[in-house]
Amino acid sequence: MSKHSYYPHGVCSQQIFFELDTQNRLHNVSFTGGCNGNLKALGILVEGQEAEKIVLLLKHNDCGGRGTSCADQLARAIEEALAKNAKNS
Repeated sequence: MSKHSYYPHGVCSQQIFFELDTQNRLHNVSFTGGCNGNLKALGILVEGQEAEKIVLLLKHNDCGGRGTSCADQLARAIEEALAKNAKNS
């Protein structure tokens, strides 16, 4: 498992943590800050899901006209992690 952290921009959450297994499935997604209940639920919903699928589902999700959201920032974090893992392979 590879561990990842990401500092989101333009949202209430301050940091995102997650792990990717060798099949690029998400595990242990958690957020620091933000809407605690909603973000815990998001982590539960994406647990064990294919990272690329989650990116497609969550990318460009908007919160209050900000042009982004915690879900969108998670998608960006996953994309960054997938690119990093591919580069290191």
